[in-house]
Amino acid sequence: MNPRPSPATRLAVIAGIALAACTPSRDHSRIHASGHVEATEVRVAAKIGGRLAELPLQEGSTVRAGEVVARFETVDLDNDLARARSELAAAEARLALLLAGTRREDLDRAAAEVARIEADLAGARRDLERLDGLASRGSATEKARDDARTRVLVLEKALAAAQAEQAKAKAGPRPQEIAQVRAQRDAAAALVATVQQRLADATVVAPRDGVVTQRAAEPGEVLPVGALLVVLTAVDQPWLSVYLDEPSLSRIHIGDRVLVRVDGRRESFEGRVSHVAKVAEFTPKNVQTPEERAKLVFKVKLALDNRDGVFKPGMPADAYFEEPAR
Repeated sequence: MNPRPSPATRLAVIAGIALAACTPSRDHSRIHASGHVEATEVRVAAKIGGRLAELPLQEGSTVRAGEVVARFETVDLDNDLARARSELAAAEARLALLLAGTRREDLDRAAAEVARIEADLAGARRDLERLDGLASRGSATEKARDDARTRVLVLEKALAAAQAEQAKAKAGPRPQEIAQVRAQRDAAAALVATVQQRLADATVVAPRDGVVTQRAAEPGEVLPVGALLVVLTAVDQPWLSVYLDEPSLSRIHIGDRVLVRVDGRRESFEGRVSHVAKVAEFTPKNVQTPEERAKLVFKVKLALDNRDGVFKPGMPADAYFEEPAR
C-alpha cells in the first residue's frame, strides 16, 4: 500500500502544473516563414547600336564597378567625329572672319572706287556745262547735250552705289550675321560633343560591383540601341523575402534579429528585418498551399550577411523570428 502524499507535496505538484499551463511553449512563440533569397539585378544594356567587338565576361565572373563589360566597333563613329570637327573648324573660321570686320584693303578699294567715280562725275558735269553754252550759241547739237546729261545722271547713281558700299564696308558685318554664324558654331560644337559621348558609350563599364548571372550577347553581333549585354547580380547584399499574416506582423519590427536556415547547412545564419510592406497582398502562388494562398499577407524583407557566399538568388530558406522580449 503506497503512502499518501503529504498536503505540502500535493500543493507543490498543483502549483507546478498550473505554472506549466500558464507558461507558453517556446517553440509556439516563434514565427516561422519560408521564402526565397533575392538580390538586386542590374541589366547592363548598350546606349549605342552597332557591331559588338568585345564581351570579355563569362557567367559567374566577378565584376567591380567601372570595369569594362563590353566594347563596340567605332569606325563609323571615328569618321563622324572627324566630319563634325571639320564643320566646327569651318564655323569658327567664319565667326572669326566676321568678328575681325572689313579688311583694310577692302576699305581702301571702296574709297578708291568712290574717288574715281567722283572724278568722272566732275568731268561729266564740266562737259555738260560746256555743251549747254555751246548749244545756246548754236555750236553744239541737242543730242550731244542730252548725251552729256545722261552720262552725269549715270555717274551720280554709280557714285551713290559706291558710297553705299563704302559705308557697308566701314560698318562691318551686321549683328544678326554674327549671331547666325555663332549659332552655327555652337551647333557644330554640340555635334562634336555628341559624337564624343557616343564614342565613350562604345565602351560599356559596370555600374556597380556584382556577379555576371547572364550573358545575353556575343562578339560579332550587330545590336540595336538598348540591347541587353549582361545581367549583374549584387550577391553581396541579398535578402530573404517571406510573407506573414497580420497577427504575426504585429510581433515584428524593423531591425529585429532573425535566424535563417538553408537546405544542406546545419548552422543558422543571422538576418535582420529591413522592410515590412504597408499594403497586404494575396500570398504568391509558389508559397504555401492553395488554402493558404487565399489569405492576405504582408511581404517582409530580411537583410542577409553573405560575406561567406552562402546565399544565392532563388535559393529557398526558412526564417525563424526571435521570441519577443518580455
